[in-house]
Amino acid sequence: MAELITDVSRLAKSCILRLNSNHVCLVVSDGGALGGTPGLWAELEQQHYFSEYSMEGVSEENQIFLELQTDKLAKTLSSLRSSQSTRSLKIKLTKKLSPCLTFEIELPSASGRSRLVLHDVPVSLIPRRLWAAHQEPRMSHQFDVSIYLPPIKTLRHVVDRMKVCHIRSRSGTLVVSVSNSEVAASTHFRNLTVPAWDADRNDDPETAYGTSVDIKKLSSFLQGDHNTAKVICNIVSGRLVHLFLMQEGITLQYFLPAVSAP
Repeated sequence: MAELITDVSRLAKSCILRLNSNHVCLVVSDGGALGGTPGLWAELEQQHYFSEYSMEGVSEENQIFLELQTDKLAKTLSSLRSSQSTRSLKIKLTKKLSPCLTFEIELPSASGRSRLVLHDVPVSLIPRRLWAAHQEPRMSHQFDVSIYLPPIKTLRHVVDRMKVCHIRSRSGTLVVSVSNSEVAASTHFRNLTVPAWDADRNDDPETAYGTSVDIKKLSSFLQGDHNTAKVICNIVSGRLVHLFLMQEGITLQYFLPAVSAP
C-alpha cells in the first residue's frame, strides 16, 4: 500500500479517498478525459491489506468520501515501510480540531513493552451531493487498440527528457516517437503481447492508432513501483491513452488525454 500511495503522490497533490465495505479507492479527478473520466483510479481490496475492517457509511450504499493531501499520507506510510519492527497498525477516522485519519502504530521499546505512535492526516469530508463526481470510470468509448507495455524500466529510459511524445500501436508493436522542426526520433518495441480481447480484431495489421500525450504525466506514472506488474496500454486514437495495471490486491487506471504536438 505504501508504494501505491507514494506513486499517487507523484501524480497529484490531493486525492479523494473512497471507502466502502469491500474496497479502498484513491481517486484523482483532475486531468481526466472523455466523458468526465478521472485522471486516476486506484482500487485496493480491503481483505488483502487488513486483518480487520469495519466501517459505517452515511447512506444505504455504505460509503465514505474524504479528500486529503497525498504527500502527507505518503510520508506517514513511508515511515512504516522503513520500520521493520511494526507490530500493528490501526487506521481510524477521528475528529480532533478537524477530521483526521489517525494512524495508530504499535512499536516495540527497549524495555520489551509496546509503545504507541500516532500520526494524524487531516481530511475533508465530501458531502453526498458531490459523490457523483468521484465514481468508478466507465469507458463509453471503445479502444482502437490495446497492447501490453514493455518492461517499465526500459520504457522509462526511452521517454525521459521528452516534452511531448506520440504513442502508437499496431500488430503487437508499440512505437514511442518525438518530433519537432529539427529532429524526429522513434523507438519500436516489437513482439509485445496483445490482450485477449484485442487479439480477434479484423483490422488491417498495417493500421496504426496513436495519440500525443504530455510526457511529464507519462513519466510520472513510469516512475512508480511497477517493475513487476503487467500494464496494458489502451489507445483511443487522437483522444486518449488509458494505462491499466493489475497486480495482487490492486487495480490502477491512469488516463492521459491527448495534447497537441509541438
